[in-house]
Amino acid sequence: EKRTPWIFRLLLIIVIARRNDGESYSNPVTLTCGGRGDGAVTWKFGGEVMEDSDPFIQQQNQTLVLDEVDTPMLGEYSCWRGNQMVSSTYILLQEKEEEEFDSLLKCRARSYDCEFNCSWTSSEYTAVRLGLGPDCSEGGESCHWIRKSGVDPDGGLQFVLSHSLTPYSEESSKLEVTAEAIKDLSIVRKTRRFYLRDIVQPDSSHIVRCKEVGENLNVTVAPPPSWSIPHSFFSLEHEIQYVLRDDGRTECSSTSLVPKGISRLRVRSRDPLVPSAWSLWTPWTNCYNVLIMCYTGVLQVNCSHNFLQQNHVKLFF
Repeated sequence: EKRTPWIFRLLLIIVIARRNDGESYSNPVTLTCGGRGDGAVTWKFGGEVMEDSDPFIQQQNQTLVLDEVDTPMLGEYSCWRGNQMVSSTYILLQEKEEEEFDSLLKCRARSYDCEFNCSWTSSEYTAVRLGLGPDCSEGGESCHWIRKSGVDPDGGLQFVLSHSLTPYSEESSKLEVTAEAIKDLSIVRKTRRFYLRDIVQPDSSHIVRCKEVGENLNVTVAPPPSWSIPHSFFSLEHEIQYVLRDDGRTECSSTSLVPKGISRLRVRSRDPLVPSAWSLWTPWTNCYNVLIMCYTGVLQVNCSHNFLQQNHVKLFF
């Protein structure tokens, strides 16, 4: 509920009062009443009609000029024609960038397709919006701002951004993601630049088959449904982690082969050409359960009675 008013306000005009070297915050700021039509208008600040007696405020037809902007002058300025509000403008103080700003905005691409996700991890800000491209990083009026698509259980905000990069050629330019975050009557603005390949992290893959090959098991891993296709072009490399049944040691394999004598295994994946960040590990899979379930049809796993007998696996069906 706390975020609702400010999220609505972000759809309106925001004029940022920049902090100067001195104690005053801004050079003169001119506000223009939006909408069509002539005639006298009334300006309000914080819902109250503004008086003409203030020497630092000049009302000129449908414009309002603020000669100096200080903390008491931050907030909402609305223009009225009769009882109808024509437009409103919010003057906010642009604060200095916080040192931990980069840790507040995290972005991840599940594949090389046309969308990626960003999350704003702090709940201290009453509203956040993101924009993609130079129009947003340069503060252009044509910037298309993105509002949150969801909220994390811990209060973080989720955003989905679309890009037009082709996944079949090497990236030559970076993506530019600009974030504006409001807290009280101040606004923090920051742009992060990165290549799409720098934020790619696949979803977890799937173990679909284990087949006996000599003294080893050949583990077949399928890419996640969200990964780019065709898989022959967008390949993934896998790392298999397993626990030895005899001594309980945990080891890893960068190939599809693991020893027979294991008690459980799991897998993670990444793009081998970048290389990208590893996906999250799959849940541990109990080796006995995998082999038994292949007979019940729960999993598509190839195994042999010979292997089951060698490893003393008893079937109860």
